[in-house]
Amino acid sequence: MQIKTNQFQKEVKEHGNYNFPLLVSKERLSQYESGSFLWHWHPEIELTLITKGKMIYKVNNSTFSLQEGQALFGNSGTLHAGYMINSQDCEYYSITFEPKLIYGYDNSIVFIKYVKPIIQNISLPAIHFDLSENWHKNVISLIQEIIEIESNQKSTYELDIISKLDEYWKLLFLNTDKVPLGTPYDRNSYNRIRNIISYIEEHYDSDLSLEDIAKSIHVCRSECSKLFKRFMNIPLFEFITQYRIEKSVEYLINTNYSIIEIASLTGFNDSNYFSKVFKKQKGCSPSQYRHINCS
Repeated sequence: MQIKTNQFQKEVKEHGNYNFPLLVSKERLSQYESGSFLWHWHPEIELTLITKGKMIYKVNNSTFSLQEGQALFGNSGTLHAGYMINSQDCEYYSITFEPKLIYGYDNSIVFIKYVKPIIQNISLPAIHFDLSENWHKNVISLIQEIIEIESNQKSTYELDIISKLDEYWKLLFLNTDKVPLGTPYDRNSYNRIRNIISYIEEHYDSDLSLEDIAKSIHVCRSECSKLFKRFMNIPLFEFITQYRIEKSVEYLINTNYSIIEIASLTGFNDSNYFSKVFKKQKGCSPSQYRHINCS
């Protein structure tokens, strides 16, 4: 299993439905073939509550180490991915909802005054509720109450959910209103990063050159490389290597292809190099990984 995205890395899974766009789901990292969910984005807000274990959670160019009992706010439209720590599983709840549940209709006073300043702030991709501030405890309590409401599904379910979301958003607004707005350059850079990742997704199984990637976003090679490193905190080709390893896991678990064939299918010209990189990233060889996860 892996998160399904379109050619622009947008998740295609429906979060709730048109009449009530909210989804509460209990998740664990081990349900994903690579022990991680890969980079994707969606227009909905996402709240994540860790119930057991811990994970590395990346949002745009920020990296968070989420511990049991902690939570994370992921803003609308942000790129995000989650990874195991030391190959240990992590269980968590994900609450994904359309911001319209807060503001009602476009250009309402609630949208203009309280929601727009947050969801359109490129400088606010995420907030880690690590209990370092007093209001974090209240936020985590509200997330737990939303999960409880979802579990019980009483006759006033929708009203109860919206009431808790409003309480949550009020806390968020009161504690983030001094965060500076991002610049148009920030947003332009973010869109370019999305396009780079989309290009990698489409071409990871073939030779990837810096020149081709740079052309895909209409910048020079040096600017492409610098932009990616600055925004993602990882060199471009190191990211590509990691991405290829994650994609190789799908072949290892779901097919009978040989290690040599899988190396070729995921863009590695040398199967020995593939095995070396795989072991460094996953802690075991490809064949060992297949044996552990398919036995």
